[in-house]
Amino acid sequence: MYNKILVIDDEKAIADIIKFNLEKEGHSVETAYDGEEAINLIHKIMPDLVILDVMMPKKDGFQVLKEIRIDYNFPVIMLTAKEEEVDKVLGLELGADDYITKPFSMRELIARVKANLRRVDYSNAAATKDLGTMITSDDLTIDLNKYEVKKDGCIVDLTLREYELLKFLASSSNQVFSREQLLEEVWGYEYYGDIRTVDVTIRRLREKIEDNSGDFKYILTKRGVGYYFRRT
Repeated sequence: MYNKILVIDDEKAIADIIKFNLEKEGHSVETAYDGEEAINLIHKIMPDLVILDVMMPKKDGFQVLKEIRIDYNFPVIMLTAKEEEVDKVLGLELGADDYITKPFSMRELIARVKANLRRVDYSNAAATKDLGTMITSDDLTIDLNKYEVKKDGCIVDLTLREYELLKFLASSSNQVFSREQLLEEVWGYEYYGDIRTVDVTIRRLREKIEDNSGDFKYILTKRGVGYYFRRT
């Protein structure tokens, strides 16, 4: 089964070489060279994954990402400038699932694409297998069948990565995991020591499921060790 991938980069040579290599892997690939064209194509083709450059004309990658997350939950891999940590953090805070810095090897990009698509496939298969399985804690409910999180009966809008991180922690409640362990278990491959990724995603999760900033009920920090989910 092929996957539909949209590559968005204003540098046509880069977009075309990514397209060529992903098509060799068996994917169906479309390209867009500015933010407005990207939004139109997303609504038209409903991709399974998007590779999104930050610097683009008409609408930059951050604006495109904001609009994507209003309606869609598919994985988004951001392409960021080398050493621009602020771009990485902002992308994650806006709902990106992953990022890769330019210049990058095609082998690394393909590995990131495979890992993100594998997470989607795994989650869908798990949801089917675990029909009716629920994880509940006080007013928070994780429905593994519907791939859905509710708080006080209202659906919480999570990205794929946020959902996977919450599900992983909640499935092993009260067990502390280091940032490195979470990178390996939830992201599925090494991030070369960039544990900031975990911290940003945890912060986004807390903003969505916790009631009070600084007085957390569900996702707690074990100082000097990592994070854990407290089930009540």
